[in-house]
Amino acid sequence: MGDFSWPFFYTYPPYFTLQPVKETRQKQSALWIELILKYCRHHKVYQLTTDPSDDSPLFSNQSINRRLTQEGRSTFLTELVARGNGLWLDNNQRTCLVLWHTAEQWADIVYEWARSLGLEGSVTTVDELSTGDEVQGTELAGMPRAVLMEALKVLERRGKARIFKGAAADDDGVKFFK
Repeated sequence: MGDFSWPFFYTYPPYFTLQPVKETRQKQSALWIELILKYCRHHKVYQLTTDPSDDSPLFSNQSINRRLTQEGRSTFLTELVARGNGLWLDNNQRTCLVLWHTAEQWADIVYEWARSLGLEGSVTTVDELSTGDEVQGTELAGMPRAVLMEALKVLERRGKARIFKGAAADDDGVKFFK
């Protein structure tokens, strides 16, 4: 998988099975959460599913013939959401939006980017924040709208931005404040 460095436990078969002892399960969960966040950030993966037919290398290690069950995926993604690093995209909790930065951290990143370009007092489209020329080469490039909107809502609550609804979703705008 390119230059991604897998952690030691990824080749240890018991870590692909939910551990029954509370302390062991807590350690297992912490290791999986760290792996999920690092993997998703490295590969710019924003969504994960609990569907066991998904053969993502993240949850399926072919070299040891082990894969994380649907229950395991659900357990670790639920913990990810509880820690503020994920959002369920459906009521059945099958698809999770992964936030390798929390919404608050993404808000800081967006705001610092806007400040670095002198955008305070200016209006820009929401789409430009993930696809514009100015974001190329930054963490914002290619960011899904759902992640971006969570960050912008945080900035709006902080009084650092205002979101404007356009006639269509790609017309939505945001104004940044000092």
